[in-house]
Amino acid sequence: MMGAIVLSHRWLGIAFCLLFAMWFASGIVMHFVPFPSLTEAERFSGLTPVDRDGARISVVDAVAASGIADATRVRLIQRSDGAVYIVSGPSRQRAIRAADGSDASVKSADVALAVAQAHARQREIDASHATIVGRADYDQWSVPNGFDRHRPLFRVALGDAAGTEVYVSSLTGEIVLDATRRERGWNLAGSVLHWIYPTVVRSNWALWDRMVWSLSLLALIAAVLGAVLGIVRIRIHKRQISSPYRGWHVLHHLLGLTTAVFVLTWIFSGWLSMDHGRLFSRGQLTATEAGPMNAAPDWREASSLDRQPISPAAREAEWFAFRGHVYRRDRVALGRQTLIRRGDAPQDGLTGFLDVHEIQALTARLAVGCGPPSVLPDNDDYPALSTIPGAPVYRSRCGGDLWFDIDGADGGMLQRLDPSRRAYRWLYSALHTLDFPVLVAHPRIRDVVIVGLCMLGLAFSITGIIIGWRRLRSSLAA
Repeated sequence: MMGAIVLSHRWLGIAFCLLFAMWFASGIVMHFVPFPSLTEAERFSGLTPVDRDGARISVVDAVAASGIADATRVRLIQRSDGAVYIVSGPSRQRAIRAADGSDASVKSADVALAVAQAHARQREIDASHATIVGRADYDQWSVPNGFDRHRPLFRVALGDAAGTEVYVSSLTGEIVLDATRRERGWNLAGSVLHWIYPTVVRSNWALWDRMVWSLSLLALIAAVLGAVLGIVRIRIHKRQISSPYRGWHVLHHLLGLTTAVFVLTWIFSGWLSMDHGRLFSRGQLTATEAGPMNAAPDWREASSLDRQPISPAAREAEWFAFRGHVYRRDRVALGRQTLIRRGDAPQDGLTGFLDVHEIQALTARLAVGCGPPSVLPDNDDYPALSTIPGAPVYRSRCGGDLWFDIDGADGGMLQRLDPSRRAYRWLYSALHTLDFPVLVAHPRIRDVVIVGLCMLGLAFSITGIIIGWRRLRSSLAA
């Protein structure tokens, strides 16, 4: 048995020592430079204020023109080529011109360029030298599945000092991603390496998922076997721990013992990052829950909301389904909105967010035994953030084991937490990113702990590379 463990660890170690080193080094980079994305603050600041006086068709006509029978949301935005309704449902979305209900998808590179330049102006980015770089389904920064609804994408280089590139959806004409030169450069040494994210692999999600899950599992087995050997080979002489090895082997042994807990938990939690429902629930709504959550409303109700004119400072107006009815919210600032309910009159005092009674009326339809919702505190062990800074997040506990976190800004489901998902939060997120509440409360200390542990893991991996190379070279020579 011990001989099999030694042999398995030796050759798995040789096969995976470079991968271990890459994961630790790239993990440090990822902690400080995340994968490129368009934040909500960037998206919102790039929006042009809505033309309140422009002629436009009704919302119900826009939904009909879209052909989306299960539409649950309609947004009105002001694009460089005119006002556009973006109609969305669980299955798909489509852009409709507000003036006449015609198709508003972007087929022309010139339109995409104009959209990107207007976005840049709103964000005070110099885009005078902007150019279209390409139009494609996938590239290195647009491979995540979240962009599937927007493909193909127009990539526009703004030509500014930061080397910013933005991606324009051909389906809706919205900016959906931006990436600066710094983000792209650091992510080649960070996320792309860490996630094994080359475009040719990641564009095939099923292939990438199976490959990274399998590699992570084999790496975990190698680490477990190494920990077993490291403990078994400990020598205690005069109450001091020593190693029977010499040279690089003793350094590998002692560093392995020192970092064993971190290495094992980090590799284990990294493997769990690829779980995708294999061992733990995915936090998705069941068919029974999705029914009331995604129920399409009678869009004729939207006409009653339009007695209240769009707010003067609104950069986006959105009509959304909630509890089977239509609500409207006018986004007037990043952290501020006006919410309009059915029956509200222009003289009514309008509130900004959904209240606890409205949330309770929804959760009662999702599951039995749901208690009164409560506002989630900022320091909760299972955090969830609204799409709007400062908006309340309501948590409803149903039957003791099932929790729903609802966004008070637009009624969207932020989290579905069953016991399996709550366990996953600790076994994956906490162990892999060290977002334990005590460390999150002290971000500088968390930075030091993460970098320090990853540096130790990197040093341990380097000793493995040296030992593995020597073993491999001697085996080939023989």
